[in-house]
Amino acid sequence: MVAAAWRRDGGVQLDPLREPEGLPSLVPGRRDEIMQQEIRPLAAVDIIEQLHRQFAILSGGRGKDGAPIITFPEFAGFSEIPDEDFLNVVTYLTSIPSLEAASIGFIIVIDRRRDKWSSVKASLTRIAGAFPGNLQLVFVLRPSRFIQRTIADIGIKLYRDDFKMKVPIIMLNSVSDLHGYIDKSQLTRELGGTLEYGHGQWIHHRTAIENFALTVKTTAQMLQTFGTDLAETELPNDVQCTEQLLQSHTEQHSKLKAELKLAGSQGGTLLSCIREPASKNPTSKLNPDELENVLTVERLLAQLDETEKAFDQFWTKHYLKLNQCLQLRHFEHNFREVKLALDSLMCVQARFTVIGNSVARMEQLLKERKHLEEKGQEPLEKAQSLAVTGDQLIQSNHYAVDSIRPKCVELRRICDDFTNEAKKKCDILGKALEMHKQLDATSKWCEAGIYLLASQALDKCQTQEGAETALGDIEKFLSTATEHQLLNPKEFYSQFNSVLTPEIKENADKIVQKLEDVQEMFERRQVSLKKLAAKQTRPVQPVAPHPESSPKRASPKTNRPTNLAPSRRISEVPCPPKTVNEAELLKKKSIKKPKGGIKIEVMHEASQGGSSRILVMSESEENLSTRRSHIMHELIETERVYVEELQSIIEGYAAEMDNPDLNHLIPVALQNKKEILFGNLPEIHEFHNRIFLKELENCVENPEFLGRCFLKRKEDLQVYEKYCQNKPRSETLWRQCGDSIFFQECQRKLDHKLSLDAYLLKPVQRITKYQLLLKEMLKCSKNSEDTAELEEALATVLDIIKSVNDSMHQIAITGYEGDLHELGKLLMQGSFSVWTDHKKGHNKVKDLARFKPMQRHLFLYAKILLFCKKREDTADGHEKSPSYSFKHSLKMSMVGITENVKGDNKKFEIWYNGREEVYIIQASSVELKNLWVSEIRKVLTGQLEACREASQLHQRITESVYHAPMDTSSSSRYNRKSASMYENKPESSELETSSSKNQNPSPNSTRQKPDPEAKEKDVTRRFSLASSLGTAAPTPTGPTKGTG
Repeated sequence: MVAAAWRRDGGVQLDPLREPEGLPSLVPGRRDEIMQQEIRPLAAVDIIEQLHRQFAILSGGRGKDGAPIITFPEFAGFSEIPDEDFLNVVTYLTSIPSLEAASIGFIIVIDRRRDKWSSVKASLTRIAGAFPGNLQLVFVLRPSRFIQRTIADIGIKLYRDDFKMKVPIIMLNSVSDLHGYIDKSQLTRELGGTLEYGHGQWIHHRTAIENFALTVKTTAQMLQTFGTDLAETELPNDVQCTEQLLQSHTEQHSKLKAELKLAGSQGGTLLSCIREPASKNPTSKLNPDELENVLTVERLLAQLDETEKAFDQFWTKHYLKLNQCLQLRHFEHNFREVKLALDSLMCVQARFTVIGNSVARMEQLLKERKHLEEKGQEPLEKAQSLAVTGDQLIQSNHYAVDSIRPKCVELRRICDDFTNEAKKKCDILGKALEMHKQLDATSKWCEAGIYLLASQALDKCQTQEGAETALGDIEKFLSTATEHQLLNPKEFYSQFNSVLTPEIKENADKIVQKLEDVQEMFERRQVSLKKLAAKQTRPVQPVAPHPESSPKRASPKTNRPTNLAPSRRISEVPCPPKTVNEAELLKKKSIKKPKGGIKIEVMHEASQGGSSRILVMSESEENLSTRRSHIMHELIETERVYVEELQSIIEGYAAEMDNPDLNHLIPVALQNKKEILFGNLPEIHEFHNRIFLKELENCVENPEFLGRCFLKRKEDLQVYEKYCQNKPRSETLWRQCGDSIFFQECQRKLDHKLSLDAYLLKPVQRITKYQLLLKEMLKCSKNSEDTAELEEALATVLDIIKSVNDSMHQIAITGYEGDLHELGKLLMQGSFSVWTDHKKGHNKVKDLARFKPMQRHLFLYAKILLFCKKREDTADGHEKSPSYSFKHSLKMSMVGITENVKGDNKKFEIWYNGREEVYIIQASSVELKNLWVSEIRKVLTGQLEACREASQLHQRITESVYHAPMDTSSSSRYNRKSASMYENKPESSELETSSSKNQNPSPNSTRQKPDPEAKEKDVTRRFSLASSLGTAAPTPTGPTKGTG
């Protein structure tokens, strides 16, 4: 299990010792003598009362060969001690010395100088029968009285064999005789020695050591159990469960690390207590037992340290795997979303198979195609970004490489397929558009040619001059064929064969045939006119030809009649002119030629063509108008439903809480808490029912007034802030009382399918719904007069939502002693990584600050910047609600800012008191950093302007009092004095120095002034109220030194 996993990882083993309650052995082959349960089954705490009686002690002294000494001091009731108590104490004392010392054998010293022979005999008998260890010598200090000493001498000779001891029993008359066998330094003061021994302290040390050993063992078992759970945990398959598992394991790991730290601290304290006598008195030395205690505690601490290291190694790998699992689940989740979006785009793109039958239709299709590409740009970018993320996971040796790599390949394949197909579709549509333009140009050219032929008066062509003029007009018109790039039928069909549908091909055939017919008509007309120009016949009476007739005149040189273009009726022309410009041209020509019905017919066709295009444009505007109308109706209908729902809540729930008939159903926890549960819901209903709904209804016929309506009620919509601030309290109360019969009865009467908590969420949903509807309305109102108001209205609603959100965070601040409302409006709030680098403080703190950022939630006000620590608090098993523990604050009047930090474009500096305190702030993105920097700059600039205005006001007052204008030097002194009120030190930033130079150039400043662009590149941008105040006042021509 986990022990095996740690052994594979090179860690130490956490398996229990062979003994039932032994400490885990972290050094192979070595046994912990302190915790051997076969030898010492008891702990000091189990026999604490017997030990306190002090009928036997282990003073820590040793014989000359290192044998432990157990002393039985004089004890009046020794014979009355129960056998079990005696055996437990002696067994415990013999288990304390090391195996090496115990194997030498124990020396027993029995002090019976004030007792009788009977006591000596009883002691020897009990020791001989119950002593569990090896004995080396037994010393008996015989009774001091003469009679008892004589009896003892006789008794020891008579009963020596009865004691059944295999070791010598040495009877001693005095402690001086004892000193001949045992050194005085190994005997306590009671036995004439110099060994310091305190029985109470000895018991305290023994219980502390055993408790520490038990703590180490328990901690090791906890680590092993946790490691086993980690090793057996199956990785979740979704993001949320993985995040919860990672958080749970991290919290458990933190608790265990705290236990380890506490155990280490306990061991260190114990070690200091044992060493205390020697540390206080240099001449004092620890006895062997105390030295063994020191070694035992040190060994336990070493075992604890090795256990912690092994656990940390295992946790590092487990945490890495959990993080990789979370990365994988995020990747898979994003992959599913992106793939779904791309598949949807591919389906939409696959439907782009239609080729329009006109230029307008093709342009519309191309616009739709472009819109699809713009719509697909975001999913494509997400797919490419996700593929790059997958590559990064693969490069970081992710355990699921085999799952990630195919998805990256598929994402890139789908992106390439969409891009290639989009290019292919775009090429086809572009080619189709070019084809239709050529067809339209050809058709228009044919129409213009037919009109030219029809407008040539034959009576004027009878003269040579008239014929030549007509020929010139025809040749001039035919030369425009190149300008219009008229199609070549063979090349046309070859070039556009891929986009020719049967319908388009049929139309193209007609236009090609029409072109051929017109060209043939021009050829015939040219032949006729050339003949007239070459040879004049007799004068012919001029007769204006009727355009509807087919004038036939025999040529002087040929018998074949010539069919001129005007022989056709215009009504038979397949495609009349379609542009407004052509219609105007024809109109001008018709004014010059008022005779003949052809001109009226052509004008009619041209005007029809023009109106058809105008109709297309008006239809597009009509579509936008229809969409605006639909959005407006949706807004009003949902507003009516919203008002009705609020009214049902107030009448069906809030009012019923005051109903005496239902009072017995109301829970005790809900009594007199209607305002907490419903907040200012009646105020919201009153505003919407009496004011806002009616104003929205007035915008039905005039949607352009919608933006104005929101702007007008900007202040009234602030009621939602109060409601949202109360929402957490309302939800807590609902969780306590939501299952009561009272609410069930009210819901039954109202016939609501959802419970009250769902309806209490409606105001929060409604304020966010407004911004969605405004965005949709804005899409349909581009380039219209009300766009600006709609954009301003949308910004207003978004600002209200932001203000509500910020206030929700603000009320969660704890630990701030002042009044938050006195700080002004909350401008911004958000979470950042923060490093500190202060001038005052230990160097180690500075070093740690560079590598270990603090996670802080910042709240920016106009007067102050708060640093808080975000905490997640559970509420009865429900979702976590964050709170913000106040840490410290900075007055904005003493703050400076450095906008760019070298090495990371997401960092900026906030410094305090002339950089005495420096806070390096890292945002999650460059955009977020720029927003904060901009907002802080606005605050500092606003304070600077206020200070300048105050300075100017003071100057004007001073001048008015003394009736004399202030000279330059006094003004400068005042400004510097004013500035010093806001500066923390006389130093200023580098920016201050450059600003002072720019504002007060010296005579030589023109030559020494650096290039501003170069300075922008080389100097980090910094700004502070103090430094800016310094730059506002005139300064000497020399440079001002600053710390930045």
